[in-house]
Amino acid sequence: MKPLLGFIGFLLMINICNGLLTSRITLMSSSNYITKDAFWFNQTLDHFSPYDHRTFQQRYYEYLDDFRIPDGPVFLVICGESACGGISNDYITVLAKKFGAAVVTLEHRYYGKSSPFESFTTENLRFLSSKQALYDLAAFRRFYQESLNLKLNRTDVENPWFVFGISYAGALSAWFRLKFPHLTCGSLASSGVVNAILDFYQYDQQIGESTGPQCKAILQEVTQLAENQLASNGEALRNDFGANVLNVDGDFMYFLADAAAVAIQYGNPDKLCTPMIEAKKSGKDLVGAYAKYVKEYYVGGFKVDIESYTQEHLKNTESPDRLWWFQVCTEVAFFQVAPANDSIRSSKIDIRYHMDLCKNVFGEGVYPVVDSTNLYYGGTDIAGSKIVFTNGSQDPWRHASKQVSSPDMPAYIVTCNNCGHGSDLRGCPQSPLVPEGSSKNCSAPEAVNKVRQQVIEHIDLWLSQCHTAARSSI
Repeated sequence: MKPLLGFIGFLLMINICNGLLTSRITLMSSSNYITKDAFWFNQTLDHFSPYDHRTFQQRYYEYLDDFRIPDGPVFLVICGESACGGISNDYITVLAKKFGAAVVTLEHRYYGKSSPFESFTTENLRFLSSKQALYDLAAFRRFYQESLNLKLNRTDVENPWFVFGISYAGALSAWFRLKFPHLTCGSLASSGVVNAILDFYQYDQQIGESTGPQCKAILQEVTQLAENQLASNGEALRNDFGANVLNVDGDFMYFLADAAAVAIQYGNPDKLCTPMIEAKKSGKDLVGAYAKYVKEYYVGGFKVDIESYTQEHLKNTESPDRLWWFQVCTEVAFFQVAPANDSIRSSKIDIRYHMDLCKNVFGEGVYPVVDSTNLYYGGTDIAGSKIVFTNGSQDPWRHASKQVSSPDMPAYIVTCNNCGHGSDLRGCPQSPLVPEGSSKNCSAPEAVNKVRQQVIEHIDLWLSQCHTAARSSI
């Protein structure tokens, strides 16, 4: 999910059309697509004003190769907080074949090529919100159904729709079913972060739990050593990491924390912990070993732009890195702070650090109204129906998701050593994206497949109920 964040190309940018995000990394879309042919839709800029009639061009994609004409379902895959370059070849491809579904995906407003403005000033970003995005989806759903009817030479026919999303897009999927239940037969919220949290210390706690006690203790030692070296010779330390541009201590320590978190979040704990444990056992310089990991795996593997961790960069109104941070600083927070005790990340990363960042980057009066967000959507007490929530056992973001089942809203935890963010749809690990979301490289593929079977059963049931309702209304 920048706190959800800035979430590496995805900066990580693993997008199902997305990814949250660790903090400053926005995992970019995978290049593994079933289609990259773009179409355009004329979208309303402000859905809540009767006087503002401005529109903008919003990009979308469609895949009809498996569509069962004329009454097959339409799978709406929501793109989240990064550019959407096409429809990813993940597990939804398998589901589309099984159910004879058309697959369509809509790029989130402002991200990628779907921006209403060329400049991302704070004033121009006022239409960037989850509420506007949900109405975008509703308007697009109506448009696409009418387009489909036109292609099939028919009128007033409704195909059954089912909505999917991962991470922030997973939250949008759940919220779409909550706010527009008449427009979808059901939703899958994979790692859906439906609960906005101001001080998201649980993120760091889960990183520690997922790495295990030995690796956790080493990472804590690295943090302490780095803080000491920052005080005595910060320039040399930054140089070791190739991060001389990060001259604000908080920004630098945030960068170090993100670098560790991304391996856990996306199902690659061994990439982080194996070299660090070996360095500890052999008596090597731990900070040097961590710098090697950061430069090779995080920066080298994910092509992370270190400058994106500077607040000066985020103040650049031409930079798309501002976008997710704006949503973080106005709606959902997810401020990944150091827990009061037993923290991995630096204590410099606290609420004040984040609030000062929001003010510095976007100006006075910009702060996250998390209570209002949770009041509007319900948080983990969301009162929707026919929504499946799935989470990876090692994913730090699961603590912002709904993990306990309630009537008509089942919740499943996919349990395995490398089950991270969105593993039920992406497989393990998630970078690079696994074709068709194959579970074969998951440490417990049977756990992934069991949850997938349960998801299939809910999709099948809810789609059949839609078909029955449609027939009875004729």
